[in-house]
Amino acid sequence: MAPQRSIPQITGSGPKRVTVVEVGPRDGLQNERVRVPTATKVQFIEALADAGLKRIEATSFVLPEAVPQLTDAEAVFAQLHRQPGVRYSALTPNMRGLERAEAANVREIAVFTAATDTFVRHNIRMTLEGSLEHLAPVVSRARADGVGVRGYVSTVFGCPYEGAVQPEQGIAVAERLFAMGVQEVSIGDTIGVATPGDVVRWLRAAEGRLPFDQLALHFHDTRGTALANVLVGLEFGIRTFDSTAGGVGGCPFAPGASGNLATEDLLYTLHGLGYETGVDLNKIMLASNIIANCLDHMLPSRVYQAARVTSCLPIGRS
Repeated sequence: MAPQRSIPQITGSGPKRVTVVEVGPRDGLQNERVRVPTATKVQFIEALADAGLKRIEATSFVLPEAVPQLTDAEAVFAQLHRQPGVRYSALTPNMRGLERAEAANVREIAVFTAATDTFVRHNIRMTLEGSLEHLAPVVSRARADGVGVRGYVSTVFGCPYEGAVQPEQGIAVAERLFAMGVQEVSIGDTIGVATPGDVVRWLRAAEGRLPFDQLALHFHDTRGTALANVLVGLEFGIRTFDSTAGGVGGCPFAPGASGNLATEDLLYTLHGLGYETGVDLNKIMLASNIIANCLDHMLPSRVYQAARVTSCLPIGRS
């Protein structure tokens, strides 16, 4: 039986170093109405690297009709000046996506599925089991080619079609991904319904079954609970979290999903708790400003909005 914990202790146990995986250029931009120019995306990604981020999901090699915002994946990687030591990844839904990514010299990919069958059917028109069978050769080929592989499990805490999701569903899918050779699995609260209590229950159920040092947590802030959920993850020893600069994002395949946890808000909280990230918060806000000037709405990050009021940072459209 898993040990009972007093949640949260705020400081958590284990290493004080936290890895922030920036998914703004892909997961953040994919649901934006305004088409962002390729040159702006490249400038955004390069600014994120300049801020100290070592892991950046740059784009996705998907069908143009599926995610029109990301049709320029090859051009983004062709124009991108890659910094040594920075891992630039891309989402690849299938073997064709992997082939395109490898042709663009992408050395780390991400594959995705979900904890619920209905979400997978709406997203990629196949069953959950079918998606796992579909991914296995992609992961195998990537690993054989020396390409790193990350896996996403969406709708772990709640599904727009099936409602509440039991911990066992997401845990079982994550186990399957690890078994096929995925090196890290990101656990996603795709529609932002998770509370700290839900995260406690999920992580308790996953203890002893999943390697926590190879898990990331991916929260959306739809109901304002993302940072509270991060605190729970820290207490359980999770040290990798996904976020998007400015808090942009959402999922085009999940009705009701709003923006991701903002990188600025995550960094402000982590640094305040004494965790080390190696990322410069002020430079992240400058990177966010590049995107803010292209979009038709204010960025939702609280820290970014506060900078707009209290400093001379030239924020984009209000």
